[in-house]
Amino acid sequence: MKGCTWVFVATLLCQQFCLFRVTAAKRERKMKKEPNQYTEPFNATLSNSEELHGHPKILESPDPRITDPRRTWISFVHRPDDGNTSKRKCKGKDKKLRGLVGPPGPPGPQGPPGAPGAEVTREVLLQEFKEILKEAIERRAALAISAHPSQLPPLLLSLEEVSPHRRVEEAFHCKLKGQVVVDKKTLVELQNFQSVRRDYRVNPCNSPAAAPLAKGAFLRGTGLNLATGRFTAPVSGIYQFSANVHVDHSELKSKVQLRARDNVRVLICIESLCHRYTSLEVIAGLESNSKIFTIYVHGLLQLQAGQYTSIFVDNSAGAPITIQNGSDFMGMLMGA
Repeated sequence: MKGCTWVFVATLLCQQFCLFRVTAAKRERKMKKEPNQYTEPFNATLSNSEELHGHPKILESPDPRITDPRRTWISFVHRPDDGNTSKRKCKGKDKKLRGLVGPPGPPGPQGPPGAPGAEVTREVLLQEFKEILKEAIERRAALAISAHPSQLPPLLLSLEEVSPHRRVEEAFHCKLKGQVVVDKKTLVELQNFQSVRRDYRVNPCNSPAAAPLAKGAFLRGTGLNLATGRFTAPVSGIYQFSANVHVDHSELKSKVQLRARDNVRVLICIESLCHRYTSLEVIAGLESNSKIFTIYVHGLLQLQAGQYTSIFVDNSAGAPITIQNGSDFMGMLMGA
C-alpha cells in the first residue's frame, strides 16, 4: 500500500516540475522581447544562417525608427541582391514564337532588263593592250632614269607606229631564165634571172619595173640585179640564201663513162671569192640514174654593206652538163 502511495506522489511532483519549466520558459521569452518591436518573419527560401547573417540590422537593430513602414520598405528595396531576382525577370519572353510554317509564296515579277553592254571588238582589246604596254614601258623608263641619272633614257617607240608583224626590207625570189651549159672542168657564175610570168613578153614600151611578177615570186628592196644574178647587201647584217639548181647530165652519160671522182659543186660565194670567204657549198655525184637531178644549197652568210653574192657551178666531170631554166635563187635579210 505504501509503494502505491509513493508512486502517486512521484507522479504528481514530475507533473508540477514540468509545468514550472514551461511557465519559466514563456516568462523568459516575454522578458527578452521589447514592447512594440517589429520582427520580420524568416524568408522561407533562405536558410537560417543566411537570414541571420544577411539581415542583421533589420532583426537585431534596437533603433526605434525601424518601425517606420517607409524606412522598412526602403531597407527592403536596398537589401543585398542574392542573384535570384535577375533570373526571375523576363522569363519566357525571349522564346521565339512557334507555329506552323506555310508553303513558299510565288516568285515575284521579273525586273526590267539592264542596259546593253559595250561591244568589245578585237581592235578595242588591241588598243587597250597597247595603252597598258605603253604605261609599263614608261614606268620602267622612269625607274631606269632614277636609278642611273647619268645615263641616257631608253628610246620609247610609238606603239601606233609599230606593226604587229615585222616587215622584211630585203628579200627576193627569182628563176633562171634560160639554160646554161657548163663545160667540163669549168666554174661558171649563173646569170640572167627573172621573176615575171613566163608568158610575159618584154617590149620597149614596158619598163622592167612594170613587169608583172609570177605568182609566189617577189622582189623586196633594191639589192638584186636580175641580169647579173648578183645580190648586193644594202646594209651590213646576216642574210639567208638558198638555191635549187636542176642539172641535166644526159649528154655526159651517153659520151663518157662516169668515174667515182666525177661530181658537180654548187656554191653561193661572196664577191666571187669562193675560196677566200666563207661560202655555201653542196657537192653531188653524177652516178644518178635519172636524166635530171636537183642540187639544193641553203645557209646563212654575214655580209657587209656593198658586198654581193651569186651562184657558181663547178663541173669536175669529163663532159659538159646543162643547168635547166627554172632553177631558182632566193635570199632575205634576217637581221643586223
